[in-house]
Amino acid sequence: MKILFISLGCDKNLVDSEQMIALLAEKGYEFTDDDAEADVIVVNSCAFIKDAKEESIQTIIDAGSLKENGNLKCLVVAGCLAERYTDEIMKELPEVDAIVGTTAFDRIVETVDGVLSSKGEKVLVEKESIDKLTYVAGKRSVTTPGNYEFLKIAEGCNKRCTYCAIPKIRGNYRSVPMEELLSDAKVLAERGVKELVIVAQETTVYGIDIYGKKMLPELLRKLCGIEGFEWIRVLYCYPEEIDDELIEVIKTEPKICNYLDLPIQHASDRVLKAMGRRTSKAELVELIEKLRKEIPDITLRTTLISGFPGETEEEHSELKEFVEDMRFDRLGVFTYSPEEDTVAEKLPNQVDEEIKERRRNEIMELQQEISFEKSEEMVGRSLDCMIEGKIPEDHVYVGRTYRDAPGVDGMIFIDEEGAGDLMTGDFIRAEVTGADEYDLIGKKEG
Repeated sequence: MKILFISLGCDKNLVDSEQMIALLAEKGYEFTDDDAEADVIVVNSCAFIKDAKEESIQTIIDAGSLKENGNLKCLVVAGCLAERYTDEIMKELPEVDAIVGTTAFDRIVETVDGVLSSKGEKVLVEKESIDKLTYVAGKRSVTTPGNYEFLKIAEGCNKRCTYCAIPKIRGNYRSVPMEELLSDAKVLAERGVKELVIVAQETTVYGIDIYGKKMLPELLRKLCGIEGFEWIRVLYCYPEEIDDELIEVIKTEPKICNYLDLPIQHASDRVLKAMGRRTSKAELVELIEKLRKEIPDITLRTTLISGFPGETEEEHSELKEFVEDMRFDRLGVFTYSPEEDTVAEKLPNQVDEEIKERRRNEIMELQQEISFEKSEEMVGRSLDCMIEGKIPEDHVYVGRTYRDAPGVDGMIFIDEEGAGDLMTGDFIRAEVTGADEYDLIGKKEG
């Protein structure tokens, strides 16, 4: 039996997918990238915002059509869409044979086996409490290029932002025990992973539920002691939880990239309060200034939401002014997406889609100018780069600096002349010779 595995959504979902793939491979299932020869398709779905739900649904429909046009015998839907819309999937998508919730993915083998032995008699539903911690220690099939990998240190979220449905899908915050994380990290290092990317819905409060205090700094120190990692990158740090101990660890541990992802969402105090956020504009400015003072070469990424219910033109202008003043190195903007059963969905003064898009575009145009200026400032500097691959027709290697997280930030294109033979995962020192809005151009030093 051959399985086609489709993982949608975030890097946290990808970790779940890799654990499911490992479990299936252990039981003898083979894998294919060709949908026409797949006997089984597993769609690990996303339901974060409207566009993600639509992509998941279309992917399921396209996969289901292979029951008539291919070898498909079993279609399984896992992940956030499966967790949140179980009844709707069973009713509206008859091509689906099984549904696996976000905390039941460790039963993927029994699910696939059950469908294949039942001859399509019913939809098999595997779900458990969303507050169960499901983490399959020691089981991981790497699907990234292999030079970097994600380590998911916790599941769920306790923040209850008014626009977000994640707690209803993924449950309350649950940390993975540190010994399990360290054990799995050692295995990844032994497999040749050079960059470990720390992820969770929120990384900064890691450990508070099982150790009684925030343990991310301690975890990072221990991860830095593992031989093989060159870079350790921390994502999804809520600004109100960043303390002096975390800043000191980032500042003093050479392996930790001077890079932080701070999901800020807005700068208007009224909008921040309506969002259920726990910081004010003044506190955000103070934190950003502190980070840049303590770690002068730090790269700061953030995400914003445009068109939140009730957002006025004045508040939008305030956000643009904040972006201009703070000059983030990396920035992305989502238009507000009303999610079922969230507080924000029921708020008055919902903003028209055209206005949301226009506001989003204005912020991104402003950020594009800032990004270009930031990139130009790098010209003439020398940076460590990790090679990601090569574009033979352009005679360049593709790499990333510490300033760029995989899959979301920019690249550096390094002239192959004088660079020698380089492989994915190799580290070199490169001089930056040119720049555009999001990427750099360089050459190998020496």
